[in-house]
Amino acid sequence: MAIGPFEVIRLATPGQRRTLLAASMGWALDAFDAMLYSLVLAMLMRDLAMSKTTAGSLGTLTLLASGIGGVFFGFVADRIGRKHALMASILTYSVCSFASGLATSIAMLAGARFLLGLGMGGEWNTGAALVAESWPTELRAKALSIVQSSWALGFAAAALVAGPVSRYFGWRAVFFVGILPALVTLWMQRSVPESEMWQERNPAAKAPRPRSEQGPIPAFASLFRPPLVKHTLALLLFNFFAMFSWWGLFTWLPPYLSLPVAQGGRGFGVFGMTTLLVVLNLCGMFPGYASFGWVADQIGRRKAFLSYCLIAALLIPLYAAARSQFVLLILGTLVAFFGTGIFSGSGIMGSEIFPTAVRARALGFTYNGARTLSSLAPLVIGRVGQLKGLSWAFYLCAAGYFLAALMTTQLPETKGKTLD
Repeated sequence: MAIGPFEVIRLATPGQRRTLLAASMGWALDAFDAMLYSLVLAMLMRDLAMSKTTAGSLGTLTLLASGIGGVFFGFVADRIGRKHALMASILTYSVCSFASGLATSIAMLAGARFLLGLGMGGEWNTGAALVAESWPTELRAKALSIVQSSWALGFAAAALVAGPVSRYFGWRAVFFVGILPALVTLWMQRSVPESEMWQERNPAAKAPRPRSEQGPIPAFASLFRPPLVKHTLALLLFNFFAMFSWWGLFTWLPPYLSLPVAQGGRGFGVFGMTTLLVVLNLCGMFPGYASFGWVADQIGRRKAFLSYCLIAALLIPLYAAARSQFVLLILGTLVAFFGTGIFSGSGIMGSEIFPTAVRARALGFTYNGARTLSSLAPLVIGRVGQLKGLSWAFYLCAAGYFLAALMTTQLPETKGKTLD
């Protein structure tokens, strides 16, 4: 019998529920702060006199920093613990979101967005490692899917906040709201337990043991040696192609929907754009993320990856050709369901491939390293959109999902694997 999300939570211990809540809140608030930029991008382009190419470059800079931050906070998490690294990443992106609202030039905004990207990159792998190591094998995929689905809630919350706040108080106030996630770390410090699996593997986390009993601590370089190297590169490239498509599409989706038709948009205005994005997140992204764990437990990780990627690749050209609000709503919801749902699988499979001693670093490298490689997506899509129109540029996103589907054939099937 299939286990529903409420049943998953009921079967967990209080400590496991708190780790799930902490990782979910951190990821939702990560999405909230990260997507505020896209939601006020049209206003930024107007007030700071930015071209589409420049605006895309700032999005690229944030993604580049997220790759660096993912690896950096992965090292931190493997050294001082998952919980404290998670808290540090949340504080970083919250403070830098506030700093974005203080920017008076493109250079200042670029600096704030780069630092925000560091924290944004660190949150995902630290939270995923914390949940993966705290939850039992039979519930792990479903728990990680619940965590990943919180991104859609954060994105939707950002859309709801950015619309009215930017209209009445301007884009600076939108970024100022981004400081609020920092408050979550106060609760995390008091209530969230550290991963027991990490504590068992880390000699400094408990009473010292004889050196002979501690065993060697695998180095980061082990990811690039057999037997892990093939899986490391395959997961890295899968994430890269999928993220290129996702960031290229969703960074430019708000201006694409709100800009006038004469400028290559769809002319729906701020209110229509906000409505479409909220529906797209709550009816597309959220169930897409949440469903992946259940699908992966039924048909296997690789088949779930392949199905979601291919469907997304087929739907995007139809979405790019659509004109009416109703068709954009339906197709956009389906693209969001399949095109974002696959990222739940990255944390599931990555956690099951890599050993505890390097798990956070491995997740940081394969997920946020892919963000670094895909950091050119906003710039490339913006540049192509400036030359030929955003509708045409979105075809590149469809190609990215197709290449991601090809990479799934190089990944192992890890369904039912028990973590070391």
